[in-house]
Amino acid sequence: MKIQCNSSELAKACLNIQRTVSNKSTIPALEGILIDAKESQITLTGYDLEVGSVATLDAKVSSQGKIVLNAKNLCDIMRMLPDDVVTIDCDERNISKIKSGETEYSLIGTSADDYPELPSINKYTSITLELGTIKDMIKKTIFSVSTSERNPVHTGVKFEITDGKIVLVAVDGARLAIRRENVDFLYDNDDNAGKTLEFVVPAKTLGEITKLSGDDDTQIVIYIGDRHIIFKYKEYEIISRLLEGKFIDYKAAIPMTHSTSVIVPTRSLIECIERTSLIITDKSSPVRCVIENGVMKFSSVTAIGTASDKLAAEIEGNNLEIGFNNRFVLDALKVCDCDEIKIEMGSSNQPIIITPLEGDSFFFLILPIRI
Repeated sequence: MKIQCNSSELAKACLNIQRTVSNKSTIPALEGILIDAKESQITLTGYDLEVGSVATLDAKVSSQGKIVLNAKNLCDIMRMLPDDVVTIDCDERNISKIKSGETEYSLIGTSADDYPELPSINKYTSITLELGTIKDMIKKTIFSVSTSERNPVHTGVKFEITDGKIVLVAVDGARLAIRRENVDFLYDNDDNAGKTLEFVVPAKTLGEITKLSGDDDTQIVIYIGDRHIIFKYKEYEIISRLLEGKFIDYKAAIPMTHSTSVIVPTRSLIECIERTSLIITDKSSPVRCVIENGVMKFSSVTAIGTASDKLAAEIEGNNLEIGFNNRFVLDALKVCDCDEIKIEMGSSNQPIIITPLEGDSFFFLILPIRI
């Protein structure tokens, strides 16, 4: 294999692909990036048996072929190349010479025959979204994904697509995040028309989507198969398995009524809780909130001292005293992109609900802590 291409474009692609390369694997080839040269393009692949990524670049291909090069070594080299053009020349012994300007390296590669084949999707349904929309939907849900492996399906985000709307849902046992958006989508055949699509994507996969760079209005296409999913954006593809298992009936956890409603400036509330949280050094110490007479009063007591603060708010309903995990509430508030938010509660033992003043684009539920 012998190729020549733009060094900065190849360096950028290698860095993106490296994120899905396995750090340690019983299959040595998985610690590398597969380079496949055909006609006038090269394809770079990284895969850790859970998530894979593919990048396709234009190149001058003098000799077609495949090689696997250690991802870390290759990326370190590409970052330091002095010239705009790089040449990679691999011989039959899998020794690759990388040359740019007067700089030259020699790397021992691995046969491409040892590299596992990425999953493919033969039958799928496709969805087209703007990159900014899917990144925002992920941002507003991924923080609530469970990190426990007791129920692996909850380590991902559930997608629900029906009637021109897409809903993302994440739960971790103490909180719930929902993000909704209107969307156009295409079915692979008429038999699927009108059906609800439901599937769960691993958080790791969605984390890779948030790292894609580009204009928010650039489109990303999602191909959903029975067991795998592909996100295609420009020259990149991210391939992932879907999580199996029964996702919790999250709708049953949403209270139907509330006794107290608060409208409050988002930024002011974040700053107030952050100030009150400065003395909290463990996960079990709650922030106490008293809601009465047009004021939200916050306080915390720990082994190192006490803190208190208060904030004027628009309050309707009963006075209320409630305790909560400061990090859980701050995680939700920090992804709210509106000046004011609405908070609803039923009692000190019922969940805290955070929503926008108008519409239902996002919904956050946090369980209280007994005080």
